[in-house]
Amino acid sequence: MARPFAQPSFGLILANRAVVLGAVKVPDLVDLTVAAERSGFFDAVWAGDSLLAKPRLESVTLLSALAGVTTRLRLGVGCMATFVHRHPVMLAHQWASLDVLSGGRTWLAVCLGGPSEANAAQAAEHQVMSVASAERVGRLEEGITVLRKLFGGKNVSHRGPFYAFEGVTLEPRPVQQPCPIWIASNPTGLTWRGGASASDAVVERSFRRVARHADGWMTNKLSPDEFRRQWSRIAAMAREEGRDPAKLGSALYHNININEDRRKALEESKAFLDTYYTSKFTPEFVEQWTVAGGPQQCVEELRAYFDAGVGHMALRLTSWDQQGQFKRFLTEVAPAFAPAR
Repeated sequence: MARPFAQPSFGLILANRAVVLGAVKVPDLVDLTVAAERSGFFDAVWAGDSLLAKPRLESVTLLSALAGVTTRLRLGVGCMATFVHRHPVMLAHQWASLDVLSGGRTWLAVCLGGPSEANAAQAAEHQVMSVASAERVGRLEEGITVLRKLFGGKNVSHRGPFYAFEGVTLEPRPVQQPCPIWIASNPTGLTWRGGASASDAVVERSFRRVARHADGWMTNKLSPDEFRRQWSRIAAMAREEGRDPAKLGSALYHNININEDRRKALEESKAFLDTYYTSKFTPEFVEQWTVAGGPQQCVEELRAYFDAGVGHMALRLTSWDQQGQFKRFLTEVAPAFAPAR
């Protein structure tokens, strides 16, 4: 089970949307994954998830293919924005099968996805799946409950607001027992226009949801100090819920661009992210979401996050030169975090 790491842990975020955009090909994603495993440095590869709002290779299908070319890397979805659209019995079967195929290497980070008011594509995604935007929280929490029952039990019954069934036994069951389910959320980070994104009440409920339901928390767009404060709040809530916060994992879904000219690194990152998300992010938003600059500056920024308590850094290379940035990271940044021999 993915838990807090004894030393800095890194994951590589795959640009599975870039296949739809025509910027990379499927073999590029496979080759990058194989190279990440051969490096011995990365602990995981991550795929994003969306249906219509941000089209891409379907996450579980992609990770199933990658299970066949890896033996060690964890295979993560962060975040599974379509979790609220997927019937949890079917998803439990798919995810358990992936866990078996990979020998127990799955890492599921679920999330609410975007609200209907975010944009027309997001609204269409909810509409076509017959899910009201206001149902997302309820479906997420109930979906996690259903998955946990099916992953660990036999002749399972459930009756809730959205799902009901009797005497269901899932086969195969996941190799991992329990099979980890994390929640990805960021209720306090910057919005792409630059403002705060949630009320105090929404923030409180979001953190409480992690403390009550999740094996770990994945977040993004936070400074090290912001992460430290928020992680402390979640830990306190976990204790209130009767859980040991030391058993909760933490991860940051972040970007990196290595370039001695920090301004150019951020400009390239903005151009990449604007295209990748079909959006127009503010420079402030991109800067808060990206480690950028020369190798030493990147090392220092990454260390600040680990010092703040981040357990795992999932990094996306915000450049269409994925191989070039990958090589620079492994040769010029990664050595600073290699374990002493």
